[in-house]
Amino acid sequence: MKVAIIMGSNSDWPILESAEKTLKEFGIEVEVIVASAHRTPGKVHDFAAGAKDRGIEVIIAAAGAAAHLGGVIAAFTTLPVIGIPINATPLNGMDALLSFVQMPSGIPVATMAINGAKNAALFAVEILALKYPELADKLAEERVKMQKEVEAKEEKLAKLRADGK
Repeated sequence: MKVAIIMGSNSDWPILESAEKTLKEFGIEVEVIVASAHRTPGKVHDFAAGAKDRGIEVIIAAAGAAAHLGGVIAAFTTLPVIGIPINATPLNGMDALLSFVQMPSGIPVATMAINGAKNAALFAVEILALKYPELADKLAEERVKMQKEVEAKEEKLAKLRADGK
């Protein structure tokens, strides 16, 4: 099981670290690349065209501003591509979001929320869980864990309110 995370700039890494962490928690190997659709198009082409041969099964592509990275990658591979629009401009990521969600028919890119790295990783796990049943089990465990965390927060709030704080 292997997922690639590709970003247009290393300045995106603080947002994407949570995606790598989440994938590794599920036991998934992660390849991390920095490449720009506009400044290093040959590198992007080579990455996307050779991804399947390197064992990559899902690609997470993050970019800000014009955010063509996910679409360019999707044009060169049939692997699932998950886009993360990055808040990198005065438009607060809306420009990147619109670039990702407005892909032309036939070249899909699944798009997460602006800076939505953790959900991108979890969506990659869900895709892989179709092939690897042990991931489906781990996802179910994660959902139970989240439920318990919310219930604990509710109990904490109820106690604070009862104590008048």
